[in-house]
Amino acid sequence: MSRALVTGATGHIGSLLVPQLLDRGYAVRVLTRSASGLPEKWKERVEVVEGDAGEARDLERALADVDVAYYLIHSMDGQGDFVERDRRLAEAFGSAAKEAGVGRIVYLSGLHPDGELSPHLASRVEVGEILMASGVPTAVVQAATVIGAGSASFEMLRYLTARLPAMVAPKWLDNQIQPIGVDDVLHYLVGAADLPSEVNRTFDVGGPDVLTFREMMHGFAEVTGLRRRLIVTVPVMTPQLASHWVGLVTPVDAGVARPLVGSLVHDVVCQESDLAELVGEPAGGPTPFRTAVRRAMVGEEPDPKHIIPVAGATLAGLGLLAGVTAWLRSRR
Repeated sequence: MSRALVTGATGHIGSLLVPQLLDRGYAVRVLTRSASGLPEKWKERVEVVEGDAGEARDLERALADVDVAYYLIHSMDGQGDFVERDRRLAEAFGSAAKEAGVGRIVYLSGLHPDGELSPHLASRVEVGEILMASGVPTAVVQAATVIGAGSASFEMLRYLTARLPAMVAPKWLDNQIQPIGVDDVLHYLVGAADLPSEVNRTFDVGGPDVLTFREMMHGFAEVTGLRRRLIVTVPVMTPQLASHWVGLVTPVDAGVARPLVGSLVHDVVCQESDLAELVGEPAGGPTPFRTAVRRAMVGEEPDPKHIIPVAGATLAGLGLLAGVTAWLRSRR
């Protein structure tokens, strides 16, 4: 029986990946700071190592006799020097995995274009490069917006659409995005564990649709029975200011929204589909955007708090006013 280590097992993707690996016959070990945060539905089926990914002794215990290690750690708060923090954690993990004789690392990163990137997206790219240089064969799976209940990027889409029937939004809502259903992400992450040992590279993964965030909002509204949204874009809102706007209108914390918004500044479209050729496509083929939304919203209402349109519009107006005011002050 192969053993898989999953870091970030209390996160959205990690908590869904663990049962997938168990169903595939893996013995699963998780590294977490606190076992109390693990989902009860599979907590008793895994080996738990309580520890810190930044501590050498904890990494040594977690990586012992591991065949494949899933690295699902990245900063989403933007607090302090997150770039240096993520760099240090990735270097320690890669070195410890090499020392332990791990057969493969699989890392979930962000889909990105060439050229200058937002700080968070650039940091995720750097983490992938560090892991690939560790001496352990590494598959860096790069995805854009993940469509699934509980995904921070999906929750941002959900609540912006549900709460704002009309909005003034940043112009980059018209950039190209290739979203992917969460079930498809899990398929590629599990499949990447069985890649040949000589494979050490990045892979782009995405769904069959290339859309703008505006089109994704219209699609969400259509699937959930909401009226078509009125969206007017303006050029004055920077990603940092927009993250505060998102934090005001949605339950997504502004610190978490910042890296999500930063990725929307770029066109994020797959340049290749090599992983699908190596491990096969998901059963039934790649999941269309509207199908992924429909699956994510089973048993859910668009906005369970029932924020009325007037309140939503007020929040949007306040968020835009705060953003423009801060921008004007910075220009002075």
